[in-house]
Amino acid sequence: MRNAVAPAPLIGHVHLKVADLDRSIAFYSGILGFEVTQRYGPGAAFLSAGGYHHHIGLNTWESAGGTPPPPGHTGLYHTAILYPDRAALADALTRVMRAGIPLDGAADHGVSEAIYLTDPDGNGVELYRDRPEEEWPRDAEGRLRMGNAPLDLQALLAGAQAD
Repeated sequence: MRNAVAPAPLIGHVHLKVADLDRSIAFYSGILGFEVTQRYGPGAAFLSAGGYHHHIGLNTWESAGGTPPPPGHTGLYHTAILYPDRAALADALTRVMRAGIPLDGAADHGVSEAIYLTDPDGNGVELYRDRPEEEWPRDAEGRLRMGNAPLDLQALLAGAQAD
């Protein structure tokens, strides 16, 4: 196939313009649990999980005190954070619930289980875990058939406690 990307690409990090750096650090570090690896002057910070240099960049260079883009405009739909397993996703859900952050939705896509919320700057955030590829739903011809069924959050939490 011409113009195909190399197999198995990874998205290295997301870098967000935010209105209030400390507020965003409190969300991504204090609630979601990412570690601040470096503050870059008064206007930026880098956060990661597992010792990586950074998965999330935050800056106020062009956005200090700014507001989210209004509905109907282009921009980032959401940042998706992939958790290694169901227990880790349940832990993330527990953190979000304890912080009183409302969910925008929760879905079982067949290939994954996902929880949707909004960060303090109005950016969409998806917290999800993938199912093993052999469990992905496929049609008779073997084509992927993702869906959008409701995700049972209580079962997610209960299943993680049983692990």
